[in-house]
Amino acid sequence: MTSERVRWGVVGTGGIAATFTADLELGETGRVVAVGSRSAEAAARFGDELAVANRHSSYESLVGDPEVDVVYVATPHPMHHAHALLALAAGKPVLVEKPFTMDAREARELVGAARSRGLFLMEAMWTRFLPHVVEIRSILASGELGEIVSVRADHGQWFAKDAAFRLFAPELGGGALLDLGIYPVSFASMVLGTPDRVAAMADPAFTGVDAQTSMLLGHASGAHAILTCTLRAKSPTRAAIVGTLGRIEIDGDFYAPSAFSVVMRDGTSRRVERPHDGRGLRHQADEVARCLRAGLLESPVMPLDETVSIMETMDEVRAQAALAPRS
Repeated sequence: MTSERVRWGVVGTGGIAATFTADLELGETGRVVAVGSRSAEAAARFGDELAVANRHSSYESLVGDPEVDVVYVATPHPMHHAHALLALAAGKPVLVEKPFTMDAREARELVGAARSRGLFLMEAMWTRFLPHVVEIRSILASGELGEIVSVRADHGQWFAKDAAFRLFAPELGGGALLDLGIYPVSFASMVLGTPDRVAAMADPAFTGVDAQTSMLLGHASGAHAILTCTLRAKSPTRAAIVGTLGRIEIDGDFYAPSAFSVVMRDGTSRRVERPHDGRGLRHQADEVARCLRAGLLESPVMPLDETVSIMETMDEVRAQAALAPRS
C-alpha cells in the first residue's frame, strides 16, 4: 500500500454502509470508491446519495473491481460469512461488520481462509478504535486501577414490533444477543479476555428471537463480567471497569464516542473527554489502512483469535440461555 488513500468497496447498501461511507470522508486514510448490491437500482441510489462513483449490481462484480483495494462487508449477519469468503477468493483484504459471523464455526472458516491466502481480515468492532477506548486501554495497561474485579456493560434499545424488521426477523439473524449483545461481550473480552465460565438466561420476542439476554462470565482471575442486552427498552448503555484501586465509569452510549470518569478508591476522580466529529466508524478504517501499509494480516487491537473466542462465548451464551443454535 502507498501513502494514497485506501480505496474501499462496500458490500451492501444499508444504514451501516451509508454511515461508514460518510464517516470516511471526515478522515484522511481512505474513501469509498465502489458499492455493490443485489440490484442496480439500490447501488445507483447509494452512489448518488453518497457520491460513490462505481456502482455494481452484484457482489461478485464489486469484489472484482480493480479499483477496490479492500472490501467492507456490511450486509445482514447471516450473509457475512459468504460475502467475506467471496471477497477473500477475489484476493481482497476484508473488514467484516460485527458480529463477525453467526457462530464460531463460521468465524473459524473465515479466519482459516484469510490465513491460507495471506490476506488481511478484521472484525468491524469499531468501538475498539474510538479515542475514549484507546485512552481506557492505556489506563488499564498502566495498572492504575489495580487488579480488575468486574466489568459491567449493558446495551438496550427499543424497537417497534415489526416482524419484517431485521432485529425481529430470524432469517436476518435477529435478536438482542447478536446485534446488541456483541458490544458488551466484546468490551468484556477486551478487558478480561476469554471467560472460563458462562451463565446466561434469555426471553423471546414475539417472533422467537431473543428479546432480552443477560450474561454472567467468570474468569480464572476471579473477575466477573455482568452483561445485558435487550430489544425491549432504551437502557443507560453505560459500562464500568472496577479494580481494587479504582474504577472507570463510561457514559452512555459506551460503545460510541463518549466520555468517562476515573474514580479512585480514596474518592478522588477525574473526567476524560475527547472532542469528536462524526459517528466514529472511520477509526476502524484508519486501523485497516495502517495494518495494510505495515504489511500486517490482522490487527493487534482486534486480533482474529479473539474474534473467534468472542463468537465461541456467544455460542456458549446461546446454549446456556437455551436459544436455538445458528448452524
